Amino acid sequence: MAGKFELYKDKAGEFRFRLKAGNGENVGASEGYKQKGSAENGIESVKKNASDENRFEVFEGNGGKWRFNLKASNGQVILSSQGYASESGAKAGTEAVGRAADGAKTDDQT
Repeated sequence: MAGKFELYKDKAGEFRFRLKAGNGENVGASEGYKQKGSAENGIESVKKNASDENRFEVFEGNGGKWRFNLKASNGQVILSSQGYASESGAKAGTEAVGRAADGAKTDDQT
């Protein structure tokens, strides 16, 4: 089920986006961008790369939580996850990104 991208401006004035699953749950968030167009390009990059499991890096982060990053073909991180209790949970999260990004519209909240 397609999710949606929420494009917004943070308190520091940077543009960010988050990907929400069809059920409304957050499945990933971007870094901050100075330009709105750069954030929009990031959204397009997530759409392009989300179906390629080789673009995901699953790792154990600080505090024992498992996380993943989605990387573009140039190696730049374009989407990062929340913390998961297990590696299998983080891997399931990567699959949720693929499902949510496929056909997702952008809700521009800027």
